[in-house]
Amino acid sequence: MTTLMKAPTRRSRKVRIGLVVSDRMMKTRVVRVNWLVRHPLYPRVIRRSEKFKVHDETNSARVGDWVKIMETRPLSKDKRWRVVDIIRRGSSAPPIPGEEPSAKNDQESRAAK
Repeated sequence: MTTLMKAPTRRSRKVRIGLVVSDRMMKTRVVRVNWLVRHPLYPRVIRRSEKFKVHDETNSARVGDWVKIMETRPLSKDKRWRVVDIIRRGSSAPPIPGEEPSAKNDQESRAAK
């Protein structure tokens, strides 16, 4: 008499997209996530934001980068999120290793020569 046990299903983890506002800590970034909320009484839309401390194992995200973050187990007192992907580099950030430079950068480099 064998009974099949189902593997416990893991809840889907929250995913957010935000802007890196601080990279002064080792392997930790501060990411600001914005969203819009309708005011319950007045016909207005309000911009809300929240800052998350996010784990970045490779220290690759820089200030000004747009990143995708995912909820994870608690890593420290404040860190419960981790960087999944760098969506877009900020203008002052160095390029991602192995990524092709954009066409705009190519035109600027040709004009400088």
